[in-house]
Order: sequence, then C-alpha cells, then structure tokens
Amino acid sequence: MNRITPIKDLVKKATDEIQTISTEKAAENVNNEEYLFIDIRDIRELWREGKIQNAYHAPRGMLEFWFDPSSPYFKDQLAYGKKFILYCASGWRSALATKTLQDMNVQNIMSLNGGFSLWRKDSLPTEKVIKK
Repeated sequence: MNRITPIKDLVKKATDEIQTISTEKAAENVNNEEYLFIDIRDIRELWREGKIQNAYHAPRGMLEFWFDPSSPYFKDQLAYGKKFILYCASGWRSALATKTLQDMNVQNIMSLNGGFSLWRKDSLPTEKVIKK
C-alpha cells in the first residue's frame, strides 16, 4: 500500500527550495512600491481577520492562472518587475505556492515566515476587508 506524503514533508521540501522573509524584514517594505504583498488565503479568511496593509488578494486556487501572461485569467497587477511576498495564515500554503510559482519561473518571489498569524501577533499594520 502506498502511503501519502505528509503535508509537513511537502512544506519542508518547498521551504528548503524557496526564499522566505521574516515578518520584521517584510514589514520594512510594506509601503515600498517595489514590493507587492499577495494574500493567498480564502476570501472568508480576509473578511474574518483582515489582511496586511495594501496587500493584493490572489486566492490560492487561481494563483498560477493569474500569474501566467498567456492565461485568459492573467492579472496585470501580477506582471513581473516587483518583488512578491506571498502569505497565508501560517506560511504553509504560501511556501507551496511560492515553490509552484518559482517552478513557473516567476522571479523575485518569497514566502512570509509565520504568515498572517505571526504578522498580527507582532502587531504589524493590517486593514479590514469589507464583504461586498
């Protein structure tokens, strides 16, 4: 019987192959236009908890499509040239997403260590997301 690879193993492998950034270092760039924070959490998480100030929401399920210029779902906001900091609640989804985008040859991409949970714990700038 084949055993499934535990998610912790996948996250560790991804984290070993990507660039990560601490909340402290990331916070230094929250208002820097060279950086784009990308929140990959589900919209309900944003409504419930808010998001990092000025972050762009790109749900995990559409991320690859939104980054690919050849995709009909491509988003101009994700055009290359910026430094991208992906984050989720704890850093697991963003590590896997960063690895996937890195495999797509997206440059200047990193994952936020500890995710939004650590960001909030460190009392860093957030903003509410209003349900439309």
